[in-house]
Amino acid sequence: MSEETQRLAAIDIGTVTTRLLVADVGPSNISELARSTDITHLGQDLGSTGALSEDAMARVSAVIAGYADTLRDLGVVRAHAVATSASRDAANSVRFLSLLGEYGIHPEVISGAREAQLTFLGATSHIGTGRVLVNDIGGGSTELVLGSATGPVLHRTNDIEHVRSIDVGSRRITELYLHSDPPTPAEMAAARAFVAEEMRPYFDALRKRPDELISVAGTATTIVAVLESMTTYDPKRVHGTVVSDAQVADVLEMLAEVPLEQRRKIAGVHPQRAGVIVAGVLILETLMALSSMDSTVVSEHDILYGILLDAYAKGR
Repeated sequence: MSEETQRLAAIDIGTVTTRLLVADVGPSNISELARSTDITHLGQDLGSTGALSEDAMARVSAVIAGYADTLRDLGVVRAHAVATSASRDAANSVRFLSLLGEYGIHPEVISGAREAQLTFLGATSHIGTGRVLVNDIGGGSTELVLGSATGPVLHRTNDIEHVRSIDVGSRRITELYLHSDPPTPAEMAAARAFVAEEMRPYFDALRKRPDELISVAGTATTIVAVLESMTTYDPKRVHGTVVSDAQVADVLEMLAEVPLEQRRKIAGVHPQRAGVIVAGVLILETLMALSSMDSTVVSEHDILYGILLDAYAKGR
């Protein structure tokens, strides 16, 4: 490594997944060394109880323990962990964070707006031109951020013009509306109406539609994996893929018409994501319609890249 390059780690503790990225970060590039995505369902039953369950916290703690070993083995200089929607909403998040602190990992519970800014920074680090709308559909919330994807990578957060975090996520919508297996047409219609109602004010406030739509995180990448019938997930094949609104609608129809056990066996669907993927795709379909965009670019560079770039800039 050069003197300007630092070995950093980013950890993202979300409502559905817990993720790690270790990379050598320099002034103009990120060289990945290790990556892990673990479906931990931290937000399971949070909507009905208002608190993180003991089982959910234990699942995340076990994963974080493994991440801590990875950081030591790879000689990471600095690690920055963030916790998002579920940790923001839970009454017992302080206790949850203290459990993770036992492994030397001290997550920062970030606001939805901060989550959106970091996502934008990561998503547009190597793709995107003009006025770009980045969306990140999580388990508990969806982050929307509109900005200009021009100028130096490390300064793109300065070009953001409109940020919103909306409490519409794949797990939240599943628990609120999609109770049948498979979901009934009435449940799908109610979910779609709720998502549209929650999201419409954001799009009504935009002066004009974006030039490009970039989608990050598990819902969008799963759509590509399903379209490509991936039995083994390949991030290089996913990154930069353009998906049309018609393709999103086709995938939603296919996923929503089969029961959970059959959905788990569809090539491209992670078995542990199968329970919430219908709601996630429904959210993306609605979002594309409201933004008047007929396609989206799917990016593998999401909030993890944003965390690394932000940490590198501050460390310098």
